[in-house]
Amino acid sequence: MKKIIVSLLIAIVGCGMANADIYTLKRDKLPQPAQEMLNEYFPKAKVGMIKVDKHLLKKTDYDVKLVNGTKIEFNNAGKWTSVDCKTREVPAGLILKPIRRYVEKNFQGVKIVKIEKKSTSFKIGLSDGVELTFDRLGNFKKAEIDD
Repeated sequence: MKKIIVSLLIAIVGCGMANADIYTLKRDKLPQPAQEMLNEYFPKAKVGMIKVDKHLLKKTDYDVKLVNGTKIEFNNAGKWTSVDCKTREVPAGLILKPIRRYVEKNFQGVKIVKIEKKSTSFKIGLSDGVELTFDRLGNFKKAEIDD
């Protein structure tokens, strides 16, 4: 009976340790595609924090916060899933051309400050508080006003 209880305690502690987050400033802790994305789109930005979020049954996620306030999330493969530049403009290279054209045509003078890549869509946050949804090809789906 003692062996069973000890084994259960070890398993519980091991599961807790498997979910431990790691915080670092070293870009080399990120997968290669994430490092390349940061070097290409944010070459001069300094890293404020990198959170390596390890899940027990799920793959690892990476959250990067730059000193200028920009937050970038990466999946296990190092592909970006979300870029939130707060009040700055999201680099144009991260946004599909049809989405950029739609925003330029219909929201003149407004910046794209956030982009989130979902499995079937893109969510775009504009500097005026409007949130737009597009399909994966860049076709407009809907607009919402952020309260």
